[in-house]
Amino acid sequence: MFPDKIELKPEQDTPGVIFDAEKNEFKIFGRSFPADAEKFYQDLLKWLDDYKNTNPKEPLVLEVRMEYFNTASAKFLLDIFFKLEDIKETGCPVIIKWFYAEDDDDMLEAGEEFEEIVEIDFDFIEYEEIEYDE
Repeated sequence: MFPDKIELKPEQDTPGVIFDAEKNEFKIFGRSFPADAEKFYQDLLKWLDDYKNTNPKEPLVLEVRMEYFNTASAKFLLDIFFKLEDIKETGCPVIIKWFYAEDDDDMLEAGEEFEEIVEIDFDFIEYEEIEYDE
């Protein structure tokens, strides 16, 4: 049975994730450098395969707001984007909203590199970082 959603709270080394088919809400946010990236991401990839098999028709908009991710996580983010490409090929519109802090050129470039690899439209959205008084 396909679970309607996965919701993971962000941790020190893993991102927060919301994949909610019922609400059509898809988000990945925070930092990603888990000791075992494959173990963390495998359930997300399986969920996307199962979601594809439900023949979704509503536009799927994935919001990605990462502060940092390591190379292993980048590989699995790309795997997620390839799964989204598979979903797009079934006729479901897919857009990735790639958020990056106004001074984070590296995160912008990472998104641009992903966009060159996959056949999905990316919207790049710059935001101001909030500074907290200590």
